[in-house]
Amino acid sequence: MDPLSSDEIGRYHRHILLPEVGGAGQQRLKAARVLVIGAGGLGAPVLQYLAAAGIGTLGIADDDRVSLSNLQRQVIHDTGTIGEMKTQSAADAIARLNPHVRTIRFEERFSADSAARHLAGFDLVIDGSDNFDTRYAAADATEAARLPLVTGAVGRFDGSVTTLKPYESDADGNPNPRYRDLFPAPPPEGLIPSCAEAGIIGALTGVIGTLMAMEAIKLITGIGEPLIGRLLLYDGLSARFETVRYRRKRARVAAE
Repeated sequence: MDPLSSDEIGRYHRHILLPEVGGAGQQRLKAARVLVIGAGGLGAPVLQYLAAAGIGTLGIADDDRVSLSNLQRQVIHDTGTIGEMKTQSAADAIARLNPHVRTIRFEERFSADSAARHLAGFDLVIDGSDNFDTRYAAADATEAARLPLVTGAVGRFDGSVTTLKPYESDADGNPNPRYRDLFPAPPPEGLIPSCAEAGIIGALTGVIGTLMAMEAIKLITGIGEPLIGRLLLYDGLSARFETVRYRRKRARVAAE
């Protein structure tokens, strides 16, 4: 990896001033390759803040086009990009924000079938998708590929975020939990309404998406304590955060 240029040093000066980050941490951000699943409500702030932070390569996986109703919360897009592929609109916005960031576009939905192709070459995945099929596919694929996953979800006025590294163990030697330890199976179809059906307050996606970006920066630079084994819950109406701990479930032993 090339050293930071004078322009990059000036751009990231506030990062470099932090002893926890410094020049070495900024260099790690530049070397990082992060895949973001979804360029919508959560993906928008994730992509913006990671691009601003100096992530060297950002992958964007999304098969949708920008629509007028997206603009209330998907702030990486704008009125002029209505009708464009979200991957292209997001990549163009990132180029305007930080020309030092390389983008790779996948104009298809992330799935179990596409996982190997999408994950190749990346060292961290952030799931900002809006459906359970993609969330479970991302969790299973990143566990198999031994890649850290930051995953978040939003609905109406509430949101959540957690970080997964189930292929590693904690300080006591216990295996870290899986996504399926937290959510064993998707809910029955139709039980949880989509944002299109129930509505969502736009700023909520900014809160959760920014927290997801912060988790990614912590993982890449090695600072702080990521949300491994912890689910962070946010209630926007009461302005309350809560943290729920969860653990790896023990495998059941078949009766002899």
